Amino acid sequence: MQRSNAREWGQLRRYDADAIARMYRFQPWLIVGRAIKIIFLFLSFFLGWQMDAAMGKAEGNQQERAEQLRTILTTLGPTYIKVGQALSTRPDLIRQDFLDELIRLQDQLPPFPTPIAFNIIEDELGKSISQIYREITPQPIAAASLGQVYRAKLHTGEEVAVKVQRPNLYPLITLDLCLMRWGAKTFGKYLPLNLGHDLSLIIDEFGIKLFEEMDYENEGRNAERFAANFAEDPEIKVPCIYWDYSAHHVLTLEWINGYKLTDVAAAQVAGLDSDAIIRICVTSGLRQLLEYGLFHADPHPGNLFAMQPLPGSNTPGRMAYIDFGMMDQLEEWMKEKLVDSVVHLINQDYEELAKDFVVLGFLTPDTDIRPIVPALELVFAQAMGASVGDFNFKAVTDQFSGLMYEYPFRVPAKFALIIRSLVTQEGLALTLNPNFKILEVAYPYVARRLLTGESPAFRARLLEVLFKDGKLQWQRLENMITIARSDSNFDLLPTAQMGLQFLMSEEAEDFRKQIILALTEDDRLHTEEVQRLWEMVKPELQPDRMLTEAWRALVQFGAERTIEAFPALARLSALTGGR
Repeated sequence: MQRSNAREWGQLRRYDADAIARMYRFQPWLIVGRAIKIIFLFLSFFLGWQMDAAMGKAEGNQQERAEQLRTILTTLGPTYIKVGQALSTRPDLIRQDFLDELIRLQDQLPPFPTPIAFNIIEDELGKSISQIYREITPQPIAAASLGQVYRAKLHTGEEVAVKVQRPNLYPLITLDLCLMRWGAKTFGKYLPLNLGHDLSLIIDEFGIKLFEEMDYENEGRNAERFAANFAEDPEIKVPCIYWDYSAHHVLTLEWINGYKLTDVAAAQVAGLDSDAIIRICVTSGLRQLLEYGLFHADPHPGNLFAMQPLPGSNTPGRMAYIDFGMMDQLEEWMKEKLVDSVVHLINQDYEELAKDFVVLGFLTPDTDIRPIVPALELVFAQAMGASVGDFNFKAVTDQFSGLMYEYPFRVPAKFALIIRSLVTQEGLALTLNPNFKILEVAYPYVARRLLTGESPAFRARLLEVLFKDGKLQWQRLENMITIARSDSNFDLLPTAQMGLQFLMSEEAEDFRKQIILALTEDDRLHTEEVQRLWEMVKPELQPDRMLTEAWRALVQFGAERTIEAFPALARLSALTGGR
C-alpha cells in the first residue's frame, strides 16, 4: 500500500505548489468536498459553543467542547493536527480545559493498524520483522500526526525506537495545502495584520517543511547535523540513527530514557529541576538561532525530554531532542542581523531597529520608517528600562502585534518557522512555570555571547553596545557583566583573558585609542568608574592568575609596542595596583 502510494506521488517527493495546483485543477470535486467537510466540522463546533452560551451552559460544557475540538482536528488529519500542536503550547492563549485536550495531539493520536505498519517496515527494508528486530512491541507506544513509534531491540542488543509513517499521507496533505493556498490568494487581502501579502508564501514554507518531515531519510540527516553542533554540550542529547534499519518511510533511532518536559511531577521525583531544564531549553534554542543557524522548528513537548545528567558531569540534567523532520537553516547574514537587532534593542536605538526590520523583510525597502520609530520606542522603551525580572515578554509581543494593524509590517516566509519555534518554547516555559521570565535566561546568554565573541563581527557589535557617540557607556558595561554573571556557565577570567589578547592585537588599534579617550574624556581621569568596575570583577578574576596572563600577553606584544599602544599605562596602573 505504501509502495504504491510512493510510486503514485513519486514526482512530489519535494513540495511544488504549481504541480499540486495542476494536479487538482481537473478534480475540483475533491477541493469542494474537502472544503465542505472542514466548514461543516468547524461550524458545528462554533454553533454548539454559541448555543451553550445562549442557554447558560458555557462553563458546564467546556470539557465537552474541548473534546469536540480535539476530535475535529484529529478527524481532519495531519495538517490540522499540526495547528493543534502549536496551540497546545500556549497556556497564555488557551484555557486549561482546552489545553489538556490539545496536548493529547502531541503523541496520543489514534494509531493505524500494526499489520499495516509491519508491512511498511518489511517492504521498505526488504526483510521480515523477525530478521530486523530481536523483539518489537505488538502495539505502537505513541502515535503522532505523520507516523507512529514502536519500541524494539536489535539483534545486536541496542534498544531502539522505530518510526513508521502513516500510509496515504501525500494525497491528504497535498489536498489541504492546495485548499489553503487557494484560500490565502482569495481571502488573504481581507485578513488583518498585513498577513494577506505573504500568507501564500507562509503556506508554501509550511508545505516545504511538511514534505521534508515525510522524508525520514532527510530527518535522519538533520538529526546528525544537529548532533554535530551540540557534540560538546553535556546538557543536550540527540539520539543516534541506525541507517541499516532506516528508509524513506521508516526510521530506527536510539531509544531515549527520559521524561516529557510537561511531566513535571515525574521529573521532580527523578530529582530534575524544571527551571534548570527550561534554562537548557531556552539557551539551546538561542544557540541554534544565533550560533549555528540550524534550528529545530517543532519543539513541542512531545519532542523534548528531560534526562538525568551524564555520569560525572556537574550539570543539573539534560534535555533530549527528538523528531528532526521540521528543521530550517539561517544564512550567516540573517544570524548577524538578528544579533544586530538584539544589540539595537539593548541600546534602545529604535531607528536602527526599524532598519533591521527592513533588512530582515518585515518591512519593504520603500517603507517610510520615520513614523514607525516612535511607535517602536513606545512599545519597547518601558519594557527595556525595567529590570530583567520584571520584563513581560507577552505584554510586549501583544503591543507589537498592535503595530501590525497600523503599519505595513509583514511576516517573511523564512521567519514564520522561527517565530513558531520561539513562541512554542515560550509557551513551554510558561507551562512548566507560569512565573518564569524567559529573558532571565535570554539576556545572560546574549550578554555572554557579546562579551566572549571571538569573531570580528561579534567584537564590532560589542563595541557598538559599549560606545555611544564616541563615549564609553560605563553603566552599560557594568550591567552587561552583571547580567552575564547571572549565567552559571559564564566564567569571567577567560573573558578577561580574551579581552586582553584582543587589546594587544593590531586589530584593536582604534579601540585602544577609544579606551584612552574614554578614560580621560571631559578633561578628567575616570578613576571612580574604573575603581567601581574593578571592585565588581576583582573577586572572580583571581589576581595571581590574571597577572600571569597579563604578563604573558605583554611579553608577546612587546614592551615597546605596549608603551606605544598605552602611553597612559603607568598612570592607569596606579588605579589598580595593590588592589
